[in-house]
Amino acid sequence: MAAEPILTEHPAPSATPGEAPIDWGVIWVLLAAAFVVILNETVLGVAIAHLMTDFSIDARTAQWLTTGFMLTLSVVIPVTGFVMDRLTTRQVFLTAMTLFMTGTVLAALAPNFSVLLGARVVQASGTAVMMPLLMTTILNLVPMHRRGQTMGLVSIVMSMAPAMGPTISGFVLQVASWRWLFWLVLPIAMAATAYGAVKLRNVSELRRTPLDALSVVLSALGFGGLVYTLSLVGAPAKSMNLMVAGVVALLALLAFVWRQLVLQKSDIALLDLRTFAHRNYSAALGVMMLAFLALMGVALIWPIYLQDVRQLSPSVTGLAMLPGGLAMGLLGPLVGRLFDRYGPRPLVVPAALVLGMMVLAMSRVTPNTPLWMLIGMHAVMSLALSFMFTPSFTTALNALPPRLYSHGSAGLGTLQQVAGAAGAALLVTLFESTANRHIAAGVPELTAQLDGLRIAFTLAAALTVPVLVLAFLMRRQQSEGHQSDEGHQPDEGATLLH
Repeated sequence: MAAEPILTEHPAPSATPGEAPIDWGVIWVLLAAAFVVILNETVLGVAIAHLMTDFSIDARTAQWLTTGFMLTLSVVIPVTGFVMDRLTTRQVFLTAMTLFMTGTVLAALAPNFSVLLGARVVQASGTAVMMPLLMTTILNLVPMHRRGQTMGLVSIVMSMAPAMGPTISGFVLQVASWRWLFWLVLPIAMAATAYGAVKLRNVSELRRTPLDALSVVLSALGFGGLVYTLSLVGAPAKSMNLMVAGVVALLALLAFVWRQLVLQKSDIALLDLRTFAHRNYSAALGVMMLAFLALMGVALIWPIYLQDVRQLSPSVTGLAMLPGGLAMGLLGPLVGRLFDRYGPRPLVVPAALVLGMMVLAMSRVTPNTPLWMLIGMHAVMSLALSFMFTPSFTTALNALPPRLYSHGSAGLGTLQQVAGAAGAALLVTLFESTANRHIAAGVPELTAQLDGLRIAFTLAAALTVPVLVLAFLMRRQQSEGHQSDEGHQPDEGATLLH
């Protein structure tokens, strides 16, 4: 049966300009909370060397603290559509923040790596709900002609929070244990939760949507198996595991897609795949996935290079990455205004070219590359990403009708995190396996690490080629279902929805 609507006390304001003022109080509460929880996605990047020593683990194992976090996001985010259909905005917010704070306490007290990894999973379960909640709320409150500017604010959260993780981590690690990375964020999360509990109101229509347990299981097996498979690339001793995991992941993903196609006929799919019938959505999602894949791999390997090869302290490493983080976040509102005026293609195409050139340049660093040049390359790379992310996710969601908003934001978040987890697993595995292989062949350790970095970053740069192709497919959306670049013709994909 189709989902049955429930009347709400506070219906969402119309997206038509002039009918209702934007409720910025709700948006700012969610932005602040989202910043806090998403910051934890990369806060352990600089701490990997410390964790490897404390828990006697290698880099491939340690990176699962980041990969596992993102993988949990990819598994939980599809469920958020069901959660937001059944609970009010305030209830969803409090659930998410409670999970996050519980995981934060467990992580700070973790006696071993396994407990710490489990705590990260709990943290991520709360984080997973925040971004779809924020995005769906904005789509309900903000008219299309102002979404670019508003999404520019979201980019501060999506870009600046994870980008600033290494910087904050570096300063904390210089004076305290890695456990303080969690203790320091806890009171901030508590304050945001208390404020939200008082100020938040419901902004969407509730529906009695059922949860399909089989879809959840298939989603976990498919996306989890995919990331695990990529983490085994370059490990010859585990070639059989790689083949088995790859087959299981592929079959689970195919079954997941089939299941959603069946369920969406009754409007009860866990993840409604009719969002992909809109070309703007699919093209923009592809851009974000490939860019995020490259970003997360680089974000984990770059601090290792700065600390192990260049022998920089954690605080200096954090400072070296700070300009890039600030650039990604602070430029968000400007990029949003440019998007509202010019559309996605004039921004994303040149940004993809710059991204590819910068990552390729970073793949050629040496032990003697000047520090100012390292900072500059990372900052320019971050600038390019800023000009890609805001236009891409705004273009993707603008292409959808209101009834697909929650599924569109959930799909965007899910596949972006899958790509990030896959990028972290794949590029770190290539980095470490190449370095280990060269060390075994008698190559000095620092040279071997540079060889591993070169291989991983060259692959990341190559990923910008399909990004360019997808960027040319993105078109400016003037209104629901219309494209300015095509003489205001309807998006041909939208016809597939029926």
